Amino acid sequence: MQSKATTVAAYLAGLPADRRTELERVREVIRKNLDKAFAETMQYGMIGYNIPHSIYPAGYHCDPKQPLPYAGLASQKNHLSLYLMGLYVGADRGNTELLQWFQTAWQKTGKKLDMGKACIRFKKADDLALDVLGEAFRRLPAKAYIEQYEAALAQSKPRTAVKKASASKPAAKAKPAKPKPSKPKPTKPKAAKASTRKAR
Repeated sequence: MQSKATTVAAYLAGLPADRRTELERVREVIRKNLDKAFAETMQYGMIGYNIPHSIYPAGYHCDPKQPLPYAGLASQKNHLSLYLMGLYVGADRGNTELLQWFQTAWQKTGKKLDMGKACIRFKKADDLALDVLGEAFRRLPAKAYIEQYEAALAQSKPRTAVKKASASKPAAKAKPAKPKPSKPKPTKPKAAKASTRKAR
């Protein structure tokens, strides 16, 4: 559920009090452990944590006008969400070392991890292993994240190039089918005309 708010303060002010309180608790953990190179802004209709163009001019490859996203915090229709791009980048080719550590550390806390590829869903801040989240942010500063992101991009380019090449390759022309020889239609034998001569 994307918000039209242009500032983080306006986004939080527009939330119901109970949801605002829960997001503020998670936001406090993020800001306390976040590398100073990251910026907190509104991005994609939610609170976003990203690497500004002043540090990473290339921006996000899906939309270079956007700064490189790193994490996001949002109030959705039925739950609250924490998006962790730092855990997801490169994980489509096997769990990253950070993701493996994160899942193991979270499991040890005894708390349930309701997580998709990069999204953790929760109702209250107490549902989260906040100490593990804080450590995850500390383990992936901006410089390391950029290196991980660019390595993942480099690995995906050869596959993209193959797809583009196959798409641009003209399809082989089908050979014209040889006409089948037509079989002559059988003609019905004409019935012999009865003789009109009278027998003498």
